[in-house]
Amino acid sequence: MISRPASRPVRSVDDYRDTIEQLLRPLAARPVEYVPVAEALGRRSAQDQHAPIDLPVFRNSAMDGYAVRAQDIAVTPVTLPLTGVIAAGDPGHEALAPGTARKVMTGAPVPAGADCVVPVEDTTADEHSVRIARGRSAGEFVREPGSDIRAGAELVPAATVLAPRHIAALAAAGVGRVPVFAPVRAVVISTGSELVPAGAELRPGQIYNSNGIALAAALTANSVAVAGVEHCGDEPGEFRQLLRSATAAADLVITTGGVSQGDFEVVREVLIPLGGDFGSVAMQPGGPQGLTVVDGVPVLSFPGNPVSAVVSFEVLARPILRHLAGLDPVPEYELPLLGAVRRSPEGRRQFLRGRLVRHGTRPHAVEVVSGPGSHLVASMAAADVLIDIPAAVTELAPGATMRVWEL
Repeated sequence: MISRPASRPVRSVDDYRDTIEQLLRPLAARPVEYVPVAEALGRRSAQDQHAPIDLPVFRNSAMDGYAVRAQDIAVTPVTLPLTGVIAAGDPGHEALAPGTARKVMTGAPVPAGADCVVPVEDTTADEHSVRIARGRSAGEFVREPGSDIRAGAELVPAATVLAPRHIAALAAAGVGRVPVFAPVRAVVISTGSELVPAGAELRPGQIYNSNGIALAAALTANSVAVAGVEHCGDEPGEFRQLLRSATAAADLVITTGGVSQGDFEVVREVLIPLGGDFGSVAMQPGGPQGLTVVDGVPVLSFPGNPVSAVVSFEVLARPILRHLAGLDPVPEYELPLLGAVRRSPEGRRQFLRGRLVRHGTRPHAVEVVSGPGSHLVASMAAADVLIDIPAAVTELAPGATMRVWEL
């Protein structure tokens, strides 16, 4: 047990979030590392990437068909002798003689001397000749070198969060490794002697540990690299040891549990002597919070109730972590409320779990799907947004316009 410091003023959500953001903002100065292009999805490019080659690399056919000279098929129908087949991957060096045709596959080189491709749909062929029913202009169905991008041109600008389309372009240009910013690394430590891992047998008084897995998933979804997911009981020595390892391995540590003013509050007990700032934030769920810097590493201490832990991350940590990763802000909406909220705690900003009601793909309203209890983690699975109820509001009528953001 620990002595309890004198109560301090309750902090607003915005004030506390600003404090966290100021503490984490220096993490924007990330080192650069080179990763294989196949592993670069979701990473933020560290410099402009320029095409090392022309795309296409060589003249090739856009269709399965026949390479010809446009002047030879100016009057149709016309029958031309065939002089072979060029498959994709063939070098296709031999030039096309005037008055002849050569069968080409999509992506195969168009031979010198040919200036267009007649699609196979416009032809009738046998082993020796092809009858062409429709003329084509010079350049039709021929992909010229560099018509997509020229060597040296910008392919992907710096600070781009690499999506599948960027990976495709880089790979097509032959870029094997990409310079990207190293992600923020985080360790999650959930505390509580009552917690056991999913899949274990529950004994009386025990519950499954969802916080560690949930926060690790939330971090990963926001492009933070999870360097460890740990659990400890309510022994200070065990927590100190885990904390020491965590700060050595990560840029950020998130703890859950042990932050209130009851007995066995192991996080408060260990971190307050290290300068930890613990108190109450005017939000529900997620009121008890703690913030410490240990060995230069920020430690965010969230409550232990599962919904409180998740909502604390979503409201307080996710905005700055997304910014550091170069991700777009979380989508927000102003939507009318279906149904009423009979009671919201005065002086505390309440974050109810809600579900978007859509017409087609566009949301047009929001409905509450879970009660305010911080233990209702299964009910939260049905939600896709948080409903932000201002601290001064104690009840809401149906149709009230609410600010919501996606989970």
